[in-house]
Amino acid sequence: MGNWIINHGLTAFILVVWMGINIFLFVYFYFFYDLGEQFFYTRHLLGSALAWARAPAAVLNFNCMLILLPVCRNLLSLIRGSFICCGRTMRKQLDKNLSFHKLVGYMIGLMTAVHTIAHLLNVEWYNNSIRGEYDALSSALSALEDGTNTTYLNPIRSNSTSVQAPTYFVMTTLAGITGVIITLALILIITSSMEVIRRSYFEVFWYTHHLFVVFFIGLVIHGAGRIVRSQSTTDPPHNTSFCSNRSDQWGEIPECPVPQFAGGFPQTWMWVIGPMFLYLCERLLRFIRYIQRVTYRKIVMRPSKVLELQLVKKGFKMEVGQYVFLNCPAISQLEWHPFTMTSAPEEDFFSVHIRSAGDWTDKLIEMVQQLPEGAQGPKMGVDGPFGTASEDVFDYEVSMLVGAGIGVTPFASILKSIWYKFKESNPKLRTRKIYFYWLCRETHAFEWFADLLQVLEAEMEERGMGNFLTYKLFLTGWDKTHATHAMVHFDEDKDIVTGLKQKTHYGRPNWDKEFEQVRKENPTSVVGTFLCGPAVLGKTLEKKCVKYSDVDPRKTKFYFNKENF
Repeated sequence: MGNWIINHGLTAFILVVWMGINIFLFVYFYFFYDLGEQFFYTRHLLGSALAWARAPAAVLNFNCMLILLPVCRNLLSLIRGSFICCGRTMRKQLDKNLSFHKLVGYMIGLMTAVHTIAHLLNVEWYNNSIRGEYDALSSALSALEDGTNTTYLNPIRSNSTSVQAPTYFVMTTLAGITGVIITLALILIITSSMEVIRRSYFEVFWYTHHLFVVFFIGLVIHGAGRIVRSQSTTDPPHNTSFCSNRSDQWGEIPECPVPQFAGGFPQTWMWVIGPMFLYLCERLLRFIRYIQRVTYRKIVMRPSKVLELQLVKKGFKMEVGQYVFLNCPAISQLEWHPFTMTSAPEEDFFSVHIRSAGDWTDKLIEMVQQLPEGAQGPKMGVDGPFGTASEDVFDYEVSMLVGAGIGVTPFASILKSIWYKFKESNPKLRTRKIYFYWLCRETHAFEWFADLLQVLEAEMEERGMGNFLTYKLFLTGWDKTHATHAMVHFDEDKDIVTGLKQKTHYGRPNWDKEFEQVRKENPTSVVGTFLCGPAVLGKTLEKKCVKYSDVDPRKTKFYFNKENF
């Protein structure tokens, strides 16, 4: 339990607080509408569906306030910078922004379903009441209106089945139309966000997700329909307990004046106006960055269809492990894709390595391959840089870096920066040991990164620090031919795949063995474990961090960090 608290304690606390607020809002507003005296007559028409419609609405307001904040990337980078003097555990929460964004989205979807079903029942019961299918009180309440038709209770104002059917009412009122629009928009947003669609048809996910603009506009307008109405104060006051059984005497005796009703003031805009303004500023800043000129320093086509772009932008500053969003107008004006930078902060350019992994990357690689030698590439918009978990790598005495395939990119930046720090004898380098693991399916994938490792290997040996960097490369997609070839050349000084002194391992790592070794070699250290790779591997490493962390503060503790885009 203690190990789990080390890695997940603060995250769990934040989720408990968030869920607690949701539960409080739901329960408070449920009883507010279910017990409130001003809703006595409204409940007579609608029953418990009134509370079941309004309680989810309060939860929706709260979560719609939160949903935009985790995707305000510049805001998160600003907060991360302001927490630089705070504990790494606090900054680590910012790396879970997309997970929280999804969680809030699920809550919005659930509450929308409850809210919608309850209001569909409300409309049906309103319609039945105006048609006189219930008791005398329901008929009397549904018949109420004044000269300006503003103090009614039942929003369905006619009992004509041909004109004022529930479907017609929903499609011709402000609350009904906006409700249908925002529900359809939400359905499209949620369904297109499923991983199978996001991975295979990213463009579908990208474009439908921008229906959030329609969703928020409809959400702000939705409450202006004022469908749910409460009793207003009159002089003399209308006593519901005395007058509810005397509807035929309303307005005829002093104790029972005709009850007056009014719709509630719209409140949703007050919840979401702040986040909407912040997000608008976010998009404005992205646009300003987009129009800034970007030039190509170098374009290199690496093995395994990996494209390296070395770019230059005036005033651009980065830290290790950060990422940028790229937009190529020649491919799509609207699509932005994240890429981790592989350059070091000490270099006068920034670089990204782009693997062929979809329509957008395929088109970009095809365009670059057709360029004449030495020509500038297509116009490129750059937004960023943005912070990630890897920024904290130098805050740990010992770091474990795990990359899978092209997921090695943030660690290229880290290792390059280490090389520069050693070259300049930087006294601020706190890290004293790095373990680097790279898992690849094919041998060609190692080629573009092997040069950097060779330079680091030579640099460490020259400075007598050969133990500073321990790296292990794992070839996961090997066959009998690879194994036989490796056995024949096993006695050679350098690896036949990478040309490095460290031999390539065939198969997947035994993580229990690796963590046990790291703990044994660093018995009193805080170890940062960083992953850029698939979620399945992330779950495995997260469990190992919990398993091998010691509650005793004097012994080894592992903290898990994962790149999230």
